[in-house]
Amino acid sequence: MVSGGGTADRAPTDAVKIFSAGTAGCVADLVTFPLDTAKVRLQIQGEARSLSEGQRSKYRGVFGTIFTMVKTEGPRSLYSGLVAGLQRQMSFASVRIGLYDTMKQLYNHGSENAGIGTRLLAGCTTGAMAVAFAQPTDVVKVRFQAQVRLPESGSVKRYSSTIDAYRTIARDEGVKGLWKGCLPNITRNAIVNCSELVTYDIIKELILKYKLMTDNMPCHFTAAFAAGFCTTIVASPVDVVKTRFMNSVPGQYSGAINCAITMLIKEGPTAFYKGFMPSFLRLGSWNIVMFVSYEQIKRAVVRLQHSWESTIGPV
Repeated sequence: MVSGGGTADRAPTDAVKIFSAGTAGCVADLVTFPLDTAKVRLQIQGEARSLSEGQRSKYRGVFGTIFTMVKTEGPRSLYSGLVAGLQRQMSFASVRIGLYDTMKQLYNHGSENAGIGTRLLAGCTTGAMAVAFAQPTDVVKVRFQAQVRLPESGSVKRYSSTIDAYRTIARDEGVKGLWKGCLPNITRNAIVNCSELVTYDIIKELILKYKLMTDNMPCHFTAAFAAGFCTTIVASPVDVVKTRFMNSVPGQYSGAINCAITMLIKEGPTAFYKGFMPSFLRLGSWNIVMFVSYEQIKRAVVRLQHSWESTIGPV
């Protein structure tokens, strides 16, 4: 991604980018996790209704969902699955965001002036690589965020802790259960990475090129907000299918495509945009917090490196 001004003139290393991206992803998750939980509940609501026909919608809108959850389950329910979420970001954001610039330069043979095709290819690659590392944490996170609906049907909670979730899924569904929904998740993250990182990259580059803003927080905020909006529009249908499929019991769907077809037949095309507002609120705010944090953490680490090297002198 474009950088300029101050300490940013000194290019951060790959290790700095990976660390900064993972940390910034965790900061963004801490801030926006309740919105993500509300999004998951809204996305699986139609599925729950089709399993028990005639049941009225429990959740209405993002803030209605949050209010209902706090009222009926307590405030802690908004952060159900947070541990898995933070584990996911440390292994996921660090790869898909931290290695984006490196992959872009690799495809562009070391040149800084990458075209949109190169950027898209780099985004797809790091998105797919990140899923390979982080899919089990994503499965556990979604299961935790969704599981509180099970007591309505007389069941007990699926999992008592994050470790119990990993262990139970591996025991009951096999190790491949931890990679359930990997294909739709790779598809989703290729789309998300392309729209999110490439949009942020291009808008930030244009802002700096035409000197509309300097390379500071207002610039990062504007580019991140635009990236969040574009990403939500493009990725929402894949995100809903991914959530439904990863949360499904064994045998409910034969695959991600069957899940999508079942949704289309039973609930219509609007089902693919269930939870759109919480998705946008979450992605928009997540992008803002993550990209602003990423840029600041990256600069702080580079400054710290520079300060350390100045203190100890040349080796």
